[in-house]
Formats: sequence, C-alpha cells, structure tokens
Amino acid sequence: MAKLPHKPVIGITMGDPAGIGAEVIVKALADPALRRLGRFVIYGMNEQLAYAADLAEIEPYWHRLQHDADRAEHALTHDVVCLDYDEYSMLGSAMHKPTKQGGQVSRRFIDDALAAAQRPIDDAGIDALVTAPISKQSWALAGFDRWPGHTEYLQSRTKAKRVAMMFNAPQINTVLATIHIPLMDIRNVLTIGRVFDAIDLGHDAMQRLGTPKPRIAVCGLNPHAGENGLFGDEEKRLIQPAIDVARKAGIDVRGPFPADSLFTTHNLDKYDLFVAMYHDQGLIPVKMLAFDSAVNTTLGLPLIRTSPDHGTAFDLVGKNKADPGSMAAAIQLALRKVQRGASDQQARAAV
Repeated sequence: MAKLPHKPVIGITMGDPAGIGAEVIVKALADPALRRLGRFVIYGMNEQLAYAADLAEIEPYWHRLQHDADRAEHALTHDVVCLDYDEYSMLGSAMHKPTKQGGQVSRRFIDDALAAAQRPIDDAGIDALVTAPISKQSWALAGFDRWPGHTEYLQSRTKAKRVAMMFNAPQINTVLATIHIPLMDIRNVLTIGRVFDAIDLGHDAMQRLGTPKPRIAVCGLNPHAGENGLFGDEEKRLIQPAIDVARKAGIDVRGPFPADSLFTTHNLDKYDLFVAMYHDQGLIPVKMLAFDSAVNTTLGLPLIRTSPDHGTAFDLVGKNKADPGSMAAAIQLALRKVQRGASDQQARAAV
C-alpha cells in the first residue's frame, strides 16, 4: 500500500461536550499502537478530556493548544493535540443533558475541522475527519434543527450532490437509502434515485476498502417485499428499477428481498453489502451484531468522514463506563481510507 509523505493526520471532533465523546476519544487514543499509526488533532475541550482521563486513571498523553492561538494555524508536530475551546465550560450542571451551548460548541468543532480538511497538512490541515456523537436536541436548542444529524450537515456544508450513510463492521456492511426521516414520511422521499445512489455509492465504497466485486443485497420496503403488490408497490415502482439500472452499470446486486429474512447467517456469508430502505431496518442488525465495533461513514462527501455508531449516552457520563470500541474502529477505518486513497492516487499516476 502506498505511503503518504507524512503520517495520516486525523481530525477528531468531540461532539456534544456533555456526552461521552471525550471519554471514548481519551480511551481509544490511550492505545499506543493506535497512536503510532498517525497524528491526531482533537477539536474539543481540554477540561472534558482531562476529566475523563482522571476517571479512567489514564495519564494525559496529549498536548494542549488554544484553538485560536497563532501556533494552531501552522503544522502541528505533536502526535496528539487538543485544540482547546476553553471559552466554553460544560462541567457541573451542564453535563448529562442536551443544552443550547452544547449544540453551539459541537457545531463549532465541526466547522473548524471542515475548514482544516480544506487546508494542506503543513498549514494545520487534516487528512480525514472522525466525529464523536452530537445531540440532535442540543442542536435544536441552538437553532440548528434544519439538520437532523452530521450526515445532512456535512452534505450541506460541502455541497455534495449525493450522500449515503454506511455502517462498516467485520460482521456486516450496510448502507441506507434514507437516513433521519420519520417512518411515515419515507413514502414521500424514497425514489429510484435514492435507492440507486445507495447501491452505487456503497459499491464504490466496498471496492475502495478492498472488495473488487462486492455482492450486494437490497431490502424491500414493505412486509414480504410487497408480496407482489399486495402490501405496497414501492418494490416494483422504485426499488426494482434502481436495481435494474445498477445491474446495467455492471454492479452485482440482487433483490428486493423481504428484510425480515435477509439478515441470516447464510446471507451474511453470501453478500458483502446490504442496502436498507430506512434507518432502523438497516441499523437493527448492525447493532445486534456489532454494537461496539461498527463504524458510521458518510459516502459521497469530498472528504473522509467516519464516526462511532452510538449516540451521546448522557446517562453514562462521569461513570467511566463508556466503551471506546466503536470510536477506535472509526479512527482505524479513517486511517485505512487515507492510506487506500494514497494507493489509488499512486495507481492513477502510474497509468
């Protein structure tokens, strides 16, 4: 695999500062073997990181730098740097719950990391972005409710024409045709294009991760995949046409299959990627099989973005009980994607 001229630089946003973002970041990067694989810039609050480290009895291993200091605008040489937003404080009564300030500061982390993703590495840039969980309630309190999650906000900020939410785990890979949409509204937004985009973007992502000819299975929307139109016509009207277009493009995709019988042990071996029509249809099997190791990644963006597959878990804050497995996996996947991107660039240059 091709090597970068520098260690991959991964930006990590702390998410809602009242959630478990600080704890899972501190615990994940406490592994020296993981830290040796790259350099890491944490967009967050040093007091939250120090608090989490103290509870976990982890000796602080990062270098603190004020986020608006002059040095923060130049190449960062330490392996782990916290760009500290200490003008905010979330300890005490502001912890364990959604707050307006939590929404404001978590968006600030993302905006600054996105700006860094557009800069060269020697100008305080980053190669990839890993996002700890935000609180949708905090964002709503801060007036940001037009974006129901990271995926929609990142698409808006980067002006990406099409995106899809994908979940990667050793046991299962799943991509969603629709994301944070109320169940009753899916019939109004599901289109042939949305289904095709999930298939197409998922196919490309699996190839970039090292599966040359991914085998893809597509869920139906309705019970029994519509039972030949008895329980709805979305399978015939929307999903099957998208599958047909994908097949004509050379993608090995099959379906639509009844979702209640698709995620079996046999099919987990038979298919490399599953395409679900809505959030819970795809996320229930992912979280049953790989709650502590699955990674959320946004396809279609002009940058690499990964995230753990869990939320803010306000109820766990301050108890030293948060599992860092998904955060560690998100960081590892970001590193892999950066290195794979370097390999792809080298291969294209050789042609």
